[in-house]
Amino acid sequence: MPTHLVTATQLKNHLGEYLEAAIAAPVFVQKSGRDVAVLVSHAHYAYLQALEDELWALRARLAEQSGYLGAEETTRVLKAGLLPEDDATC
Repeated sequence: MPTHLVTATQLKNHLGEYLEAAIAAPVFVQKSGRDVAVLVSHAHYAYLQALEDELWALRARLAEQSGYLGAEETTRVLKAGLLPEDDATC
């Protein structure tokens, strides 16, 4: 799957062309030599959203399996601004 790397100016001047190109592959956009955006198709974006939804559902199931803190412990954690030590993946 070929990808495109374009400047913001190129994108502005040829938007229609790059919108069509994004249907087949991501279009990476740079401004002043910095990576600033990636143009992807609606289908690819929907796929990424579905993956993210699956990830959060999995995290919820894992959290449910590990048990709950309880009301008092939850209040203590929230007041102290603490997170459980094993929750470093957030």
